[in-house]
Amino acid sequence: MTTVLLVRHGLTALTGAVLAGWTPGVDLDGKGRAQAEALGARLAPVSLDAIVTSPLERCRQTAAAIAAAPGAARDGQGELAVHVDDRVGECHYGDWTGKRLKKLAKDPLWRVVQAHPSGARFPGPDGEALPDMQYRAVGAVREWNAELGRDACYVICSHGDVIKAIVADSLGVHLDLFQRIQIDPCSLTVIRYTELRPFLLRLNDTGGDVAGLTKAARGERRVGSDATVGGGAGAAGDGAHAGAGPNPGPGVSAGAPGSASHRVGHKPAEAQG
Repeated sequence: MTTVLLVRHGLTALTGAVLAGWTPGVDLDGKGRAQAEALGARLAPVSLDAIVTSPLERCRQTAAAIAAAPGAARDGQGELAVHVDDRVGECHYGDWTGKRLKKLAKDPLWRVVQAHPSGARFPGPDGEALPDMQYRAVGAVREWNAELGRDACYVICSHGDVIKAIVADSLGVHLDLFQRIQIDPCSLTVIRYTELRPFLLRLNDTGGDVAGLTKAARGERRVGSDATVGGGAGAAGDGAHAGAGPNPGPGVSAGAPGSASHRVGHKPAEAQG
């Protein structure tokens, strides 16, 4: 049984207001760094075999904090292996990249992304279809499971929509239902893969107290029933990056090369609808 710990990156200055996508140079802000360090401390007792991360800076910085946590488990060489894999990188939002979510919510495509994501392809030459994003991300998980072995426990540091798509696959639900799943910054989602089926063991765990639940509920009444494209700032955002309008939004950036092996993913399949 392979255990996969899916971690969304911590907060950035853009999270909740701008759909950063693959924009380069989007780093964790002070609160995001604190989130990553706290999560690293929480995971220190867990014996990890590897960390796989999106190439975008915010994910690499989150992964580095987990690897550097005092007491973190190490491999035989004395350090925890960190691998960069494009296939768990953010969805390619095409022409939506860098736009404010308040503006994007007025685009006719927004309703498709909300109600029929399996039919959504983001505009522009670099735009990706959501089914293609799910296909390459789930494929990456399956390949890492096989490479690391059935007894492995490892981290994948990725992005809100990507993790939601992986969770939907693990539950055997259609991609059109993935907007019912919420993944907050620096949350922990755990899936155990067995020979017959995956088991979702933990979802969107931020380790916080229950006080944030009422705050989140009030926020949901204010913004309506739309899911946050890209993931949103979550309760931990605490209004720090307000201004997303109907859908306070995502967060993510592009990636600088770093120490660690770099795996370039397979070319996505053609859009499925």
